[in-house]
Amino acid sequence: MQSGWRVGALFGIPLYIDTSWFLILLLMTFLYGSDLLGQGAPTGLAWGAGFGMALLLFVSVLLHELGHSLVARAQGIQVNSITLFLFGGIAAIDKESKTPEQAFQVAIAGPAVSIGLFIVLTLVNQLVALPPLAALMVGAIAQINLVLALFNLIPGLPLDGGQVLKAAVWKATGSRIQGVRWAARVGQTLGWIAIGLGILAYLFAQRLDLLWISLIGWFAVRNAGAYNRMSDLQDALAHLKAADASVREFKVIDAHLSLREFADLHLLHEGQSPIYFAASEGRYRGLVSIEDLRSVERSDWDHQTLLDIAHPLLNVPHVREETPLTEVIANLEESELNRITVLTPADAVAGTIDRGDIVRALANKLNFPVSEAIIKRIKEEGAYPPGLQLAAIAKAAD
Repeated sequence: MQSGWRVGALFGIPLYIDTSWFLILLLMTFLYGSDLLGQGAPTGLAWGAGFGMALLLFVSVLLHELGHSLVARAQGIQVNSITLFLFGGIAAIDKESKTPEQAFQVAIAGPAVSIGLFIVLTLVNQLVALPPLAALMVGAIAQINLVLALFNLIPGLPLDGGQVLKAAVWKATGSRIQGVRWAARVGQTLGWIAIGLGILAYLFAQRLDLLWISLIGWFAVRNAGAYNRMSDLQDALAHLKAADASVREFKVIDAHLSLREFADLHLLHEGQSPIYFAASEGRYRGLVSIEDLRSVERSDWDHQTLLDIAHPLLNVPHVREETPLTEVIANLEESELNRITVLTPADAVAGTIDRGDIVRALANKLNFPVSEAIIKRIKEEGAYPPGLQLAAIAKAAD
């Protein structure tokens, strides 16, 4: 679910403002306004100009993110939103670029926009006779865009320079996952260095504003770690097939049983109804749906058999044993299914898969223990745990 307030859209891309954005807006207004007051500007004008500068800063950030978004969309990638928050902005892009060259194009687009704004605003300041305060504001915003571009080109995730480094390693190794891991490690290293420098600078100068360096470093460490975890999940998913997650939590029953016999022998004596497949003469005849049974008049239960209501296996949602698990996840989400049937090459039932089975298979692959109580809850709720957005992760790796 998208957090924050929606304030409009640009080129059809929803624009959101996170709660933390208001904090940095107030801080920037105070810093710019105080600076203008110190230069002798009238109080009202100083605070108004400070507020305007803070807004222009975020317009610059917005245009930076829009650069990423429009290039991604030109590659056929859906952009779900742009969000402004404490540390700037972020474009929620639906999936990864397909090639390292395309990934580089998306990554470099933001800094290219910022550098373009720096050049245009600098030329405007030099060629147009602006009032002193306006010239000061235009010059400051020009410098901010240059700093924004150069800062984002630092080669570590989550910054744009980290995305450029990821694309370079991807191109060199042929592995996008390796690109992410290298760029994330560099990002974490640079983040820890920034944390250390910020703390040292504060201890020597006793200025609270220097701790901002440490805060940015913490943001880098936290987000680079998230990229690392994301790459681990995507790598694990890339090596898993449907057969790795399928379970045999179903019953095979005689297709010639009457509906009455089926209800008496199975439904009345079993607590939670398992999945039923009808078979006869050594062949699977189809999936038996309890809903279909209920739709038949009870007076007909003695005359109709399971064969009459069974859905042929090739007509029910299914995947093959060799189907990539990412495709299984996509099928479950797109068709809003609780589970899906897994078939062998001979069209026999190999098993079934639900979201709990997927989480169990992924946990086993990563050697990460997950209790059966959690798996059971996922199965009952038909939803992945909060924070484990496997549908989005699988789609991004697609």
